[in-house]
Order: sequence, then C-alpha cells, then structure tokens
Amino acid sequence: MSEPTALVSRDTEDEEPIDAAEPDRADEPPRRRWPRVVGALLALALLATGGVLFAEGRELRDTPATANLALTDAEATTRVTGDVSNALGRIFSYGPDATALTKDAARQVLAGKALQQYATLFGQVEKQAADQKLTLTTHVVRAGVTRLTGTGAHLLVFLDQVYERRGRPATTASAQLSVTAELRDERWRIVEISSI
Repeated sequence: MSEPTALVSRDTEDEEPIDAAEPDRADEPPRRRWPRVVGALLALALLATGGVLFAEGRELRDTPATANLALTDAEATTRVTGDVSNALGRIFSYGPDATALTKDAARQVLAGKALQQYATLFGQVEKQAADQKLTLTTHVVRAGVTRLTGTGAHLLVFLDQVYERRGRPATTASAQLSVTAELRDERWRIVEISSI
C-alpha cells in the first residue's frame, strides 16, 4: 500500500503564525465594521433625542398652566370657592333692621379696594333698605376658580339675588362677578370685585 498523498500542499516556512486573541481590525472587511458604526451612531441619536425630549418636557412643566393650582389642587380650589361664595352671600344679603351685621361681615371678609368700594356703595344701600323696608337675599349659584396660586385667586361667580319690599312681590335678578381674593392670615379675603 502506498502512503496517502496530501491533497493540499503547504509551505509552512512562508506563513506567519496566526494569533487568535488579537484579530487585526484594519484588515476586517467593511461588512464586519459597519454594524459597530451604526450602533455608535444610533446611541448618539438616542442621547440627542433624549436631551431634546427632556428640554421640551421641562418647558411643558414650567408653563403658567402648570403653576395654576386651580388645575392641580382640588382641595385648595374647593376651599377658596367655598370661602368666597360664603363671603359674597353674607355681604350681599341684608334686611332693613340688620344692616349692621352685613357691615361687620364686610369688614371680616373684604380688604383693600373691595372694602373701600363696598363701604361707599353700602352707605347708599343702607338708607334705601331702611326707607323702603328692603330685604336682599343672595345665593351663589356657581363659582369657578380661573387662577389660583398659594396666596391669590381669581374667580368668576354667578349669583341669584331676591329683592323683597314690603307690600310688593319678590323680584329675582341674576348677577355675574369677577372676584380677586388673597390669602391673609390663613383666610381668603376678597380684595377686588367687579361686575361682568
């Protein structure tokens, strides 16, 4: 039997030894390098997108709408609505013999410009109430807070007022007010009232 002949002949003297631990990347074909390049570009794109989204999110959080507690704090909104509604009911309700109670209530719940305006107006009303035996009863139908901060609020208020004069049928009228209130000594006080 003859010895098997080698199918492939190699010249071992001309070959350099191959080190499997350190592949030569410069000699890599372009097909093997491009996934790394694409991965690096994708990572950069994701970082840039994340930065832009973070900046946009911050702008959204810092808008005047998010600073308006009327949109985010139901408890504070309910409190200011209740305090202002009760105050308006007290200062716009009186009888011919009970105007002093109404004036005292006004001093407790009004301040600043609203108190000055009310004092001027109520001087005239007090005389009419006594002369005409006029009774006015005011009910807040609806009040909505349009702006609320930690110390200030703006409300739109809808009222029903019932006028009664001795010997005449009662008359009902509606009114709409724009009201500004401030939190002073942990109580909401009305500082400005204007009719709409």
